[in-house]
Amino acid sequence: MSFPATSNPENSGRPTPPGLIPRLAGHVAARKLHSVNSDTAGVAASAEGLELNRWQRRVASGRIARGGEQNVLIVGAGRLGREMAAILERERIHGRTVVGFVDEREPVGGNVLGRVADLARIARREFVDEVILAIPDQPDLARRVIRESRRNRLNIRVIPDLFDDDGRHNRGFEGGGEGGQAGDRLSSPLVLEYFGGLPVLALHQEKAPRSGLFWKRVLDIVLSALALVATAPLMAMIALAIKMASPGPVLYRAKRAGLKGRKFICNKFRTMVANADQLKDGLRSDNERQGPCFKIAGDPRITRLGQFLRRYSLDELPQFWNVLWGEMSLVGPRPHPLDDVAKYRLDHLRRLDVTPGITGLWQVTARRDPSFQRNMALDLEYIEHWNLRMDLRILWKTLFVMLHGSGA
Repeated sequence: MSFPATSNPENSGRPTPPGLIPRLAGHVAARKLHSVNSDTAGVAASAEGLELNRWQRRVASGRIARGGEQNVLIVGAGRLGREMAAILERERIHGRTVVGFVDEREPVGGNVLGRVADLARIARREFVDEVILAIPDQPDLARRVIRESRRNRLNIRVIPDLFDDDGRHNRGFEGGGEGGQAGDRLSSPLVLEYFGGLPVLALHQEKAPRSGLFWKRVLDIVLSALALVATAPLMAMIALAIKMASPGPVLYRAKRAGLKGRKFICNKFRTMVANADQLKDGLRSDNERQGPCFKIAGDPRITRLGQFLRRYSLDELPQFWNVLWGEMSLVGPRPHPLDDVAKYRLDHLRRLDVTPGITGLWQVTARRDPSFQRNMALDLEYIEHWNLRMDLRILWKTLFVMLHGSGA
């Protein structure tokens, strides 16, 4: 998707526009203003110490889990919004990707995804992390956007034309003023950054468990590497057995939906006949899973060796490579096939806010429950109550599930 700018902002080194800092002076007395450059770790520095004991910020957690990649929705498809989109597309500042615009005036279509009233739906569908306001002449609309963005746990940034000429912050953003509400108050300190030379103010930054997610990734790397080394002889024997048992490849490599719906190749030992995917549509009438996912007991496509591998979850050993590469985690919601994800309702997409896992809460508590809603409930419970101790407990229980042979 290309976002042509109406002007060429090759001005990353240009000074602050005249009068901008003086106009903010009155506001600095009430709230702390940090001025940083986008080439420095301004956002990271402002977020130091914002560690939580629980994984309550599902959107923020998904953002950090993949090295800081962020999906940005720009409010305002006019000159200012288009210029900001062009800058972000060219410079990928802090891993930002513009998914499109919402605008009250431009016709919906192309990269104009809808109106402000559609913001929540668009944010969920496009896995938006951050909203940037580029509507300097519409303060009432900006207040609506801020309230809706806070409600959806999105970061909020604004191009500082939204400040009054006398240096006061627009009262509607702060609450308590004309048209403002107490719920509009922004608790984060203002952070002034430069995106390709354009000044941008961070009005609200979602808190995220940066330290916990860092150690989760460390745990993934260390344990997956150890597991690959320890199980290498076993995997070699399984590969040989698969090759001898039935024609076809040793590995089943299929596309799955990962974090924020990103596609990746998930590796498993092949447990079915080689043409299993082609036979799937003919078996959908026998589906025993309630919801968009497909599963039947006694699936005729599964080989005899495959039944044994599935019973002890040995077919999933190659997924340690996916964990090592960062496409999966040891613990998280299971990745679903793309054709199943295509049948998701909008609210089902919440389970894609985090990195998928080899095992999860559903696998160790309700593995044989056919209800997709039960699966969803357990995935969301994990996402919203996550901590490292929970991961360790799930991994410990998974060992007993494997040894007991209670796999699918």
